[in-house]
Order: sequence, then structure tokens, then C-alpha cells
Amino acid sequence: MRQADPKPYWNTNVARHPGILRAVPEGCGDALDVGCGDGLLARKLTVRAKRVTGIDNSRQMIARARELATGYQDLTFVEGDFLTADLPAAGYDFICSVSTIHHMNFEAALTRMRQMLRPGGTLVVVGLARETTPADWATMIAAAPIVRITKVLRRAQAPAGMPVADPQMSYGQVRAAARRLLPGARYRRHVLRRYSLTWEKPAR
Repeated sequence: MRQADPKPYWNTNVARHPGILRAVPEGCGDALDVGCGDGLLARKLTVRAKRVTGIDNSRQMIARARELATGYQDLTFVEGDFLTADLPAAGYDFICSVSTIHHMNFEAALTRMRQMLRPGGTLVVVGLARETTPADWATMIAAAPIVRITKVLRRAQAPAGMPVADPQMSYGQVRAAARRLLPGARYRRHVLRRYSLTWEKPAR
């Protein structure tokens, strides 16, 4: 029997979950959540994929994810570094990562995600980046009141012990690297200070 999730929480990462779930391909067999934290998104993915794996290098987060996964069939959590963990090559129909890639080497992480995706599979990366241009700053300043009000109204909170890090790459650097590593990827900048990359791996 599945354990009921604790009282739902919301934050600017959780805000991206509906879009991520919509991107899961029909008939998805295996899904991977990179930087799964307490497993909230991984648990949601079990509705759209037959088998789900979450990986995170935080012992505290993985322990919490496993605790909350009681009763979930075909949901596995791995404690380890995504860049070096023993995971199957080209083993996933869907891979996602939310506000995690800035904790790693961006190009190495994106390359490994690309390699681990099966032909025809979908990759969704939600990330953080730095404002470095006048346009970046104008966008951030214009969105600031919306972000602040939304967080207050939704009572934004994060799970206890969630690791944090400041992004080192700019939005421009993210776009440039994504164009090179994921040809044809769709880039979008979101109001709540996130960007997303969506890419479908060629079938062959």
C-alpha cells in the first residue's frame, strides 16, 4: 500500500512539474530524475512511466525519498554522483532534472543525459542561470514583483536539508552550450527565474 505524501508543498521548482509531466512520452517505459531530492517529482512520474529511478548525491535527501516511497512499485532511488554512478547507457525513455545541473559540470552532465536517453526519448532540464546582460537584468527586475507575490501567496518552501548552490553560467552560456550539445533543443525562460531545455533524441 502506498504511503500518502505529506502535506503538499510548493516552490519555484515544483511549479515546473506539470510541464515536465506533460513532456513524458506516451508508453514511457523507464524514466530517470536526476537530482531527485526528496523524490516528489519521481513519485509523480510513476503515473506516466512504468519504471522510475531517482538519483541524488545527498544521503539525507535519498533517505527521505525512500521513506516516502513506501508502497510504490517500480520506483528506485540511487544515492550517488550522477556523472559517475553505474546507470545503464541508453537506458531511459525520459530523463528530467530540476534545478540540479548547476551543481555539476554543465556540459558533462548534459552529455551524459544525452547518452543515457534511448533513441526517440525526451529530455527536460529545468535550471538556474546568472543575469549578465542588460536584457537579463531587465527581465529579472520586471518579474521580481510577480515572483515575490507568487511565493508569498503559495507559501513557498523547500524540503529541509535541500542542498543549494549559486549558478555560475549565464543564460547566454546555457543557450549556447545547449545548441551545441542538443541540436534542435527548445529553450524557454520562465517568469519564476528558471529556464527549461526540452529535447527529443532522434529515433535513429
